[in-house]
Amino acid sequence: PSGILRNDNKALVCNGILSGALPADRTKMAKQNTTSPQTDRPRILLVEDDAAVRRSLQLLLRAKGFDVRAYATGEALLADPLVASASCFIADFRMNGLDGLEILARLRTGGWRGPAILITAYATADLAQRATADGFDAVIEKPFREQALADTVIRLTAAA
Repeated sequence: PSGILRNDNKALVCNGILSGALPADRTKMAKQNTTSPQTDRPRILLVEDDAAVRRSLQLLLRAKGFDVRAYATGEALLADPLVASASCFIADFRMNGLDGLEILARLRTGGWRGPAILITAYATADLAQRATADGFDAVIEKPFREQALADTVIRLTAAA
C-alpha cells in the first residue's frame, strides 16, 4: 500500500494507504521494541539533507511526543547502532550519497521492519509505486503541511 499526499492536501491513492490500512504482516513485523529506553517515547529516524527542513521536522515531531534521531546523510543513519530500535523511518528521496529508497533497502536487509515514509519534491505516480514496492508506507510531496507528516507518523506508529 502506498500513496502520495500532495501539497494541496489531495491524495493520489495507490492501494489505500492514505485510508489508514497497513498490511497485516507489516504490522506484525513492526511489533518490536521501538521506544527510546531513555524517554519511553517512540523513536523516529529522520534523514534529510536540508538542515533547516531537518531541524524543523525534528522539532515538530518532538513536540508530538516522539524521540527523533535526525541525520544529514543515509550513511550517518546506517552507522548509528540505535536504528534497530526505531518505531518509524522518514527519508528524503533525493540526497547526495544514498537516496531514501536505498537507505530503506539497507534497513530492511538488516532486519528492521517498521513503517517508512518517503518525503520528496519529485513525487510521481511511478515513484509512489516504486516506493511501495520497496516497502514505504506513504509518500508525501514537498512542500507539505507539517501536520500532514505528523498525522501520518502518528497513524503509522499507532498501527505498529
